[in-house]
Amino acid sequence: MNRNLFITLLIIFNIAIDQITKVVVRGSMIPGRKGEIDVIGKYFQLIWVENKGAFLGMGSDMNPILRLIFLLILPTLVLIYVIYYIVKTKELDRLSLIAFCCIVGGGIANVFDRIVFGEVTDFFFINLGGIFKTGIFNLADVSVTTGMFMLLFSSFTKRSTKHTPLETK
Repeated sequence: MNRNLFITLLIIFNIAIDQITKVVVRGSMIPGRKGEIDVIGKYFQLIWVENKGAFLGMGSDMNPILRLIFLLILPTLVLIYVIYYIVKTKELDRLSLIAFCCIVGGGIANVFDRIVFGEVTDFFFINLGGIFKTGIFNLADVSVTTGMFMLLFSSFTKRSTKHTPLETK
């Protein structure tokens, strides 16, 4: 498959699955805790919230101009640069390329929400009772986080293969 087509399809796939789930949530749930759905008891729930901020609501109380700059303009510029980088950098290994596409797809999906709705729809909540508990998040967040872990993993595997012992002649 053509590399640029692969990049485009993977980014579109990440945006699409996020936006489809958000349409379903907006169309079938009640906002807030009174509309929570237990998927796996209280361990995994769907709770629809609209987030004006970034990760875990950070920045939601910012001045509207600062919110526009830090949550819309800056992320858009970074996403444009990352797209340019992955299209131009032909030496990227497949795992890093997929990781960047996940990050870009998730980023675009959340920026799209901010442009169209003025806030981001979040709905997943995990609470493993004192062991692990998340904030409320969405599939775009999962895409970005997965992409970051993949990049981290890729950088460690590349590093271990690059630093081989010196060969004797």
